[in-house]
Amino acid sequence: MRVIGRDFVREHLTYPDAIRLVRAGMMALSNGQSIQPLRSILRMAEGRMFGLMPGALGEWQEFGAKLVSVFPNNSAAGLQSHQGGILMFEPETGKPVALVHAGEVTGIRTGAASAAATDAMARADAEVLTLVGYGEQAVSHLHALAEVRPFRTVWVTGRSPEKAEAFAATQSRLTGLDVRAEPDIDRAVAQADILCTVTASSEPVVKSEHVKPGTHVNVVGSSYAGPVEIDNALVARSRFIADHRAGVLEQGAEFLSAKAGGLVDDDHVVGEIGQVYMGQLAGRISADEITVYKSLGHIVQDLVCGQFLHDKAEELGLPELDF
Repeated sequence: MRVIGRDFVREHLTYPDAIRLVRAGMMALSNGQSIQPLRSILRMAEGRMFGLMPGALGEWQEFGAKLVSVFPNNSAAGLQSHQGGILMFEPETGKPVALVHAGEVTGIRTGAASAAATDAMARADAEVLTLVGYGEQAVSHLHALAEVRPFRTVWVTGRSPEKAEAFAATQSRLTGLDVRAEPDIDRAVAQADILCTVTASSEPVVKSEHVKPGTHVNVVGSSYAGPVEIDNALVARSRFIADHRAGVLEQGAEFLSAKAGGLVDDDHVVGEIGQVYMGQLAGRISADEITVYKSLGHIVQDLVCGQFLHDKAEELGLPELDF
């Protein structure tokens, strides 16, 4: 078995590769070429969670599981919030063949999934990105989305103006983009052509009244039923597309909140992003429409990235360990 660590993942799983991979994975999911139960989440004290995400993918049913802990306060210690591994199995014999760093894959593939959805759903002329949040997923989303749209300006906002300023300074230097901090969340939201919510907030940080017509919104921060990042009115106002419809109907917090408020029913989730990629569903119907991509994250995204990294490790002769 090969152990594929964080540095290997970071070097070889580029954003263009990850965008291509997750796009293929989500098409396979929507095309019935995968097997997966809903994720199992163990909730612990102080917002900490432990998740199990098993699945199988493809004609030969390559399969595996992600076991991951989510500790929101890790950033204070300079650690990733997601810790764990993706265990990949060989489909002919069922033996484990690779253990892949889950935190690094999750960081890259989540931004890549939003970038792929943005490319399919946002207006072609979108040029202003607003990031609500300034943590590791804000970094991933900035780098990934820059692969699919040429941004004139990137705004970053959140509850800490100091952290937003630090993010803007660092990312302007690293990307060469015009990244600016905006202390007023509502004002930052109002300027967006593309909006990404990548927070750990339990209450809405984005209100419908501040989102202009034609905006595309990636709702990413909440990964289970409970905490919400956008208000019910924005859900109801939008063309709402899921990464995985069954998952969002059970665990998509923003949708469930709007449904509980009587503003929408299950039909409001018009379909899955994989259907958009396959041309079975329109990602956007008009230039003035507000579109929402609800990202819970999905095991097929981890499997396609894990298989890609295992193949790369084999190609490069990364040593195997007895197991």
